[in-house]
Amino acid sequence: MRYLEQLQDVWQGLDSRARLKAGYVLIGLLIIVMGWSFLAGKCAQLEQKRKAREAVLRELLPLKTAYLSAKQSSDLLLGRLAAVRPDDSPAKIIDEIGIRGKGVKIASLKGEERPGMLEDAADVRIEGLTFNEALNLIYRLEKGSRPLLLKKANLRVRFDDPARCDLALTVALLKPSPGSAR
Repeated sequence: MRYLEQLQDVWQGLDSRARLKAGYVLIGLLIIVMGWSFLAGKCAQLEQKRKAREAVLRELLPLKTAYLSAKQSSDLLLGRLAAVRPDDSPAKIIDEIGIRGKGVKIASLKGEERPGMLEDAADVRIEGLTFNEALNLIYRLEKGSRPLLLKKANLRVRFDDPARCDLALTVALLKPSPGSAR
């Protein structure tokens, strides 16, 4: 309390001009403090916004990579679908690959209808392949230029020659449906 009384005594002891100058200085200090307070509040608000946006970005980055991966595989499938000609069939594709065993049997099956595409399915049996030829055939079917699904595969070792095998596949060639506008 003594400090307030001393401050009041000093204030009363000042002449009117000095009081006016001191008042202006106090007003200036108050304006500076209020401005500083306003700017500090604004900075805190912007910092909160930045942290919220960083949290959103942390959530979105994995989604972005998943989206880009899905888009890449979709574009790859669209490119492979564009390479399909109307006269293509699983039998023709297997003949083009050129891997043959002792005997090849291909029987057509009823394929499914998927949204925007049709399946041309076939049951393929190839006898007397080496294991390397069987793996090469499966790899070329899956990674070829045309979209061929390998639905089922059965690899059996031959009893008469253990170095050879019989391969039974169910494959489906995806073709764009006639009604799809791509």
